[in-house]
Amino acid sequence: MPDSRSWLARPFTERSTQIFLAVLTLSVLAITLLHVLLPEGHPLHVSTFTVTLLGKYLCYALLAVAVDLVWGYLGILSLGHGAFFALGGYAMGMYLMREIGDRGVYGNPELPDFMVFLNWQELPWFWQGFDMPGFAFLMVLLAPGLLALVFGFLAFRSRVTGVYLSIITQALTFALMLAFFRNEMGFGGNNGLTDFKDILGFDLRTDAVRIALFIASGVALGIGYLLCRGIVGSKLGRLSIACRDAEARTRFLGYRVERVQLFIFVVSAMLAGVAGALYVPQVGIINPGEFSPLFSIEVVVWVALGGRATLYGAVLGALIVNYAKTVFTGIMPDAWLFALGGLFVLVTVLLPKGIAGLFAQRGWGSRSQSSAAKTEPPSESASGSRPIEEATA
Repeated sequence: MPDSRSWLARPFTERSTQIFLAVLTLSVLAITLLHVLLPEGHPLHVSTFTVTLLGKYLCYALLAVAVDLVWGYLGILSLGHGAFFALGGYAMGMYLMREIGDRGVYGNPELPDFMVFLNWQELPWFWQGFDMPGFAFLMVLLAPGLLALVFGFLAFRSRVTGVYLSIITQALTFALMLAFFRNEMGFGGNNGLTDFKDILGFDLRTDAVRIALFIASGVALGIGYLLCRGIVGSKLGRLSIACRDAEARTRFLGYRVERVQLFIFVVSAMLAGVAGALYVPQVGIINPGEFSPLFSIEVVVWVALGGRATLYGAVLGALIVNYAKTVFTGIMPDAWLFALGGLFVLVTVLLPKGIAGLFAQRGWGSRSQSSAAKTEPPSESASGSRPIEEATA
């Protein structure tokens, strides 16, 4: 009989989700208490810098989960999710710039400093409303969501798939990067948006706000993970796996594959936008460099390292790679990209299923081994019949 539990409540019964949420909650709680309760001289004290760094890692982890949703469960290798991440970041950055008011260098209560410097006379129409936090937070979701909706509708309707779709997504983020570099676009040009002071009326430089942003990043990661687990565990998720493994057969059975692809692609883009919005106030800047295709490719490496089609593997990959990047760039900054490429090759050869594959072999995964096996990306010889049967059950 089909499972009658709510699609959003089902993840709470999975062992992998229970362990993930427990580890995430305990980690966020422990870091918060070590920062707040222990004095700075204590060996276990977590500094404000470390809290901010870990908050950035959590934002990257949420972005990796978004990429794993479309790559691992839908089979779409997106090389443009950095664009959705950056758009969410710019939406938050525009709000933070409007929060500065007349405290900028030039003292203009309406125009950001870079607009005054470039002799802009009035605020552009697309900046209107960003002085209201509710509108700004809504745009964090709508800006990447609408872009994904339009792009996905055109691409999936035209049945662009495989490497061609990957190239188009990469071209999209590269085009946006070039556009945002232009001063006349009204987004700060090469320098981007920076010198933020407040968020929701609270000083961004205070320890309390830094901790609050860190906790918010952890909560967003937990909610995003639960949302994705709910989707992939539902009938829609089983149908997306069928589209991944046997798209032609799924169409033949009468399913509108492009609608499934479009919905999951838009949800993934919105999650990436939320990650970008939480990232910006913690790092203090957003510039066109976040649109770089290299960044989007790096996100794919995180997911591949952790293990795609697992979600928790994407989180592991994001945390491990970014921690290694922090350490390695402090020692040999010019050699980091070579180290990242070598790591990717080693994992591909020695751990084709990523780090999560090791946990699955030891029974760490979901409640039933069969349910985990059903979501694994297919091998070259897979026939694709099993996902169709599961989707139509």
